[in-house]
Amino acid sequence: MSVDAVTQTEFPAGYAVFFGVDGKVVMTPQSAERSNTIKSMQYDTVVSLGRHAKTISDVYIDFPADENSAPDLAIMREDAQRQGKRYDCEDVLLIAEVVSAPSSRKDHDDCTAKYGRHGIPVYVVVDPYAGEVVVHTRPTGSGYIAAHTHRYGTGKLPIELADGRTYTLDLDELPRPDAAR
Repeated sequence: MSVDAVTQTEFPAGYAVFFGVDGKVVMTPQSAERSNTIKSMQYDTVVSLGRHAKTISDVYIDFPADENSAPDLAIMREDAQRQGKRYDCEDVLLIAEVVSAPSSRKDHDDCTAKYGRHGIPVYVVVDPYAGEVVVHTRPTGSGYIAAHTHRYGTGKLPIELADGRTYTLDLDELPRPDAAR
């Protein structure tokens, strides 16, 4: 998409629009539930890992020979170093994505295959519409060997990280979509 086309385009309200270096335009639906879910997960990183834990949200991570990603939340190795403005996927201990729309399969299918293929040790899919969290572990070349589903409202979920620390996600505090929607 050319610069002229971008400046002339009126993008729909309620979407974050990102422009990739390869010219790709990515539109992500935004909602209060998604935003509050990410905030809740970030708070849980502070509580369980400390305020100086290396975490990022919506920051590009390089995936060699694949499309780069800016996950909703990533917990990085403590010694991770940015390469310019990005991190390398080898420095990631956990990625969490929040499902943006009830019909979205991207986070459940495409990202599961991609993050497993690149060896991300833990991939968490938080789905406010289904009221569940799926924790994928044991990455393979095509996804993950293990996937465990946990319902919202079932207490604190300890998630072991590859560096020996534990990230605890509070399933009682995850926001649910407004029933009227």
